[in-house]
Amino acid sequence: MHLQLNEEQQFIQDTARRFSADELLPVAEQLDLGAGREPLLGNLKKLAELGFMGLNISADYGGTEAGSVAFSVALTELGRGCASTAVTVSVTNMVAEVIQACGSDQQKQHYLPKICAGEYSAAGFCLTESTAGSDPAGMKCRAVKEADSWVLNGTKLYITSAEYAGLFVVWAVTDTQAPKGKGITCFLVEANNPGLTIGKAEHKMGQKGSSTNEVLFTDCRIPLDAVLGAESQGFKIAVGELAGGRIGVGSFALGIGLAAMDYARQYITERQQFGQALSNFQGLQWILADRYTELEAARLLLMQAASRKEQGLSFSKEASMAKVFASEKANAACYSALQMLGGNGYSAEYPLERWSRDARITSIYEGTSEIQRIIIARELLLEIV
Repeated sequence: MHLQLNEEQQFIQDTARRFSADELLPVAEQLDLGAGREPLLGNLKKLAELGFMGLNISADYGGTEAGSVAFSVALTELGRGCASTAVTVSVTNMVAEVIQACGSDQQKQHYLPKICAGEYSAAGFCLTESTAGSDPAGMKCRAVKEADSWVLNGTKLYITSAEYAGLFVVWAVTDTQAPKGKGITCFLVEANNPGLTIGKAEHKMGQKGSSTNEVLFTDCRIPLDAVLGAESQGFKIAVGELAGGRIGVGSFALGIGLAAMDYARQYITERQQFGQALSNFQGLQWILADRYTELEAARLLLMQAASRKEQGLSFSKEASMAKVFASEKANAACYSALQMLGGNGYSAEYPLERWSRDARITSIYEGTSEIQRIIIARELLLEIV
């Protein structure tokens, strides 16, 4: 694998870095404190105008067509500034990619330009249910085919960006007689459908600027051509897209960890104790060395997974390796950085406590660390011939 970014990838990374510093970081604290959605929605629109809502989408549909490596480096830079914005960008790109991969020509032509241009502020990925989190095949949401439409009933949980998404990709059981996971179909449902209701918002530990809600479907009628891909092939679609989403989550987790360590590194060069800068103490130097080494290893794992995806190679194992390592090392980096600031790190006056809260969920959503290890082990055992 060639590790040097090409000119386009470097440009996208630089653009994301500048936007993150100039636009995202200044409002991240406001969003965390409940300032409302306007700063977030404004920045999402600007990101769409810059091409960040369709990074791996064909230019024929208004996308940037920059590839998975560019997607990863962009998400890392956005994660440095605001995790709440980064997760929305990640999920919206994931929805666009599943439509591009599985949608009909009509679906792609109708929906992808709206996502890429920011006509939809975001897009939602409706998979998780109360009895179907780590086990999505156990979902209870049902869709019944009638003469001229599908009728959808059920509730989805923890849906990112639900309050301002314009479009949802929704999974539901369509064949109750099929073996578990075999009778699931994927649908496209617009947010203005009268049978769709956005339910209660979750009060979260971190990433508070990003809405996370229940989405309820009550006799929700959708046209027959709203099926994404083939009937009863939805579970396969979900598994494939989750692997790509893990690159996104790992990437902005890396960005959170780097932001925390960069802040702590600067702090210990300025903070004096025992008549000298904290950076002179070997104990802190070793923490610095270990955390940055781990974050660089996470970056390389993410690059490998993104590169394999971009080349059309299998990447599920690599994506899970990158996601579990990057998310866990980002958490470690945030807590180490907080410790390096001492009591100041625990104070909300400094951003370390927010970064620590924002990082925590990255080892849970898009597949927990435990699920990633199951996937990795399974893939390793399948390699034995």
